[in-house]
Amino acid sequence: MKVFKFGGASVKDAASVRNVAEVLKHFALDDLVVVVSAMGKTTNALEEVVWAYMDGRDTSAMVAELEKRHLAILMDVAPDDVAARTAVQERFNALRGELASPVERDVDHYYDRIVAYGELWSTLIVSAHLNAEGIANAWFDARTIITTDDRHRAANVKWDMLAHNCATYLPAFDQGPVRIVTQGFIGRTEDGDTTTLGREGSDFSAAIFAYALDAESVTIWKDVPGMFNADPNRFPNTRLLEQISYKEAIELSYFGASVIHPRTLQPLQRKGIPLYVRSFLDLGAPGSTISEATDHDTLIPSFIVKPDQLLVSITPRDLSFIVEENLGDIFK
Repeated sequence: MKVFKFGGASVKDAASVRNVAEVLKHFALDDLVVVVSAMGKTTNALEEVVWAYMDGRDTSAMVAELEKRHLAILMDVAPDDVAARTAVQERFNALRGELASPVERDVDHYYDRIVAYGELWSTLIVSAHLNAEGIANAWFDARTIITTDDRHRAANVKWDMLAHNCATYLPAFDQGPVRIVTQGFIGRTEDGDTTTLGREGSDFSAAIFAYALDAESVTIWKDVPGMFNADPNRFPNTRLLEQISYKEAIELSYFGASVIHPRTLQPLQRKGIPLYVRSFLDLGAPGSTISEATDHDTLIPSFIVKPDQLLVSITPRDLSFIVEENLGDIFK
């Protein structure tokens, strides 16, 4: 079983949703868990809804615009799916119901409840289109599996509950091929409150599912060819890192590389699950492989630009360099 993750850029419009189906057609025989983010810019728009709601301002126009956009995409990619249209509209009505209620709790609680709708809408649309294209799948609410604490906007996963939740609620991956479409970014407390895993947390969601299900691999599909040793928008002649270790990738993400969410790699490393970063625009491109055994590209220098900061990391080939006068030469 493999876990695929598609971010907001890969489902930003009808053409992008169709491209997701084209990607999946290349994996027709595989069991797949497909983790999908909210459609491009939806999270930002829902954040504006949150701020307006907390300020007591009218949110109806903002919600109507989001509904119009999502239903237009759905009608484009799955025009005959009445059930999907009903499901999307029901969730918009649920959001309106929440926004009609008085504010009784803190902003972080409402942030998670409101912003989570973006992933619910997008996955319903993707699932409907896949069915329309003959790619049988089941839509699944990720909150059933990912139980968290009540730290809203940056919830901590209750790892000890994952195996039980998967065994109880997910279908067995033995009837093949099984395809599940589910949400990134969101979870739920034991009391039933929706939580989120932090911005860009959909990568982390993919890793959580992979960890819980002992997946063969995780593939993050992006609009870039893979991980580079520097930002191609800042540096000429950047190099694709085709094979790197978990350690190197964790360091790059920790210090600011934006391709991989920093928390994504630890659960994969614990179980030795490889992570592939590939382009949904070019399926023939090699992409990047992150795994335990591959230190192939560690000698390629990597550059991360952070304003007003400088980090120099030095790895000696032997201990003869580690004397005071030689170290001093570096900073002259």
